Amino acid sequence: MTEYGTQPLPGLPRAVTICEVGPRDGLQNESAQVETGVKVEFIDRLADAGLTLIEATSVVHPKWVPQLADAEEVLRRIGPRPGVRHPVLVPNQRGLRRALDLGVTDIAVFASATESFAKANLNRTVAESLEMFAPVVGRAREAGMGVRGYLSMCWGDPWEGYVAPAQVVAVATRLIALGCTELSLGDTIGVATAGQVHALLDALTAAGLPIGALAVHFHDTYGQGLANTLTALRYGVTTVDTSAGGLGGCPFAKSATGNLATEDLVWQLNGLGIHTGVDLDKLVDTSTWLADRLRRPSRSAVVRALSNN
Repeated sequence: MTEYGTQPLPGLPRAVTICEVGPRDGLQNESAQVETGVKVEFIDRLADAGLTLIEATSVVHPKWVPQLADAEEVLRRIGPRPGVRHPVLVPNQRGLRRALDLGVTDIAVFASATESFAKANLNRTVAESLEMFAPVVGRAREAGMGVRGYLSMCWGDPWEGYVAPAQVVAVATRLIALGCTELSLGDTIGVATAGQVHALLDALTAAGLPIGALAVHFHDTYGQGLANTLTALRYGVTTVDTSAGGLGGCPFAKSATGNLATEDLVWQLNGLGIHTGVDLDKLVDTSTWLADRLRRPSRSAVVRALSNN
């Protein structure tokens, strides 16, 4: 990027933390089983590229997410790495016990802003799911763990349509009250546009949620991921979830295509002079390597452009 220059814009953060979700949120949607060794090398390559927050896997029951049935083996093989955190998605107290036994230091729980998706994903109402998460978050915090709360369907739901900010605020404030140290706002089916992103952040901060506790997680279904991210950065958000090569979707929301590609975000942030600590060339090499193993081209525009140069 430096050969093309950089130009900062006023009102943006100097640095952004990227939460790389490809190894969990990305690979869980693959139709063919991905070998454990490929997953481990993928995570290691991401760390070598400078990513310091890499969601490694989920300890959900293999019946629900068979692609992550090897979670324990993956965690054993990657081990701790100085300066790198590997959050693990846990569904319940049993999952938390497994995570603790494996030496996990950061976990995530996955909640929904809508009743329809809570039923489809967790077979519970929103209130019931929060009751399930309460002891998980409480025990994790007692153990000194960081806890990410993923909040899905923050702008739209495939069954319910538009989701009002007040509906999101009600669940978000509860998750923070439970003890979540960070809340990732998910545009699970990728329908949000910039004004809607601004409106929700307005509503959340007006309700007392600190902007520093909020992250954003955009899908690029309608090509709005970068625009929505820039809006969130202007508001003060400094943590953005992305997936290398644009991997991912949502197994319970068929209209959701891939996550915003990490490479596309890094290109944008590099051009704005915003520090990420990520080596874009190494990251592109990693996504190209993985695309070869998945036997399909990367969804990332930046990967495609740089691979053809």
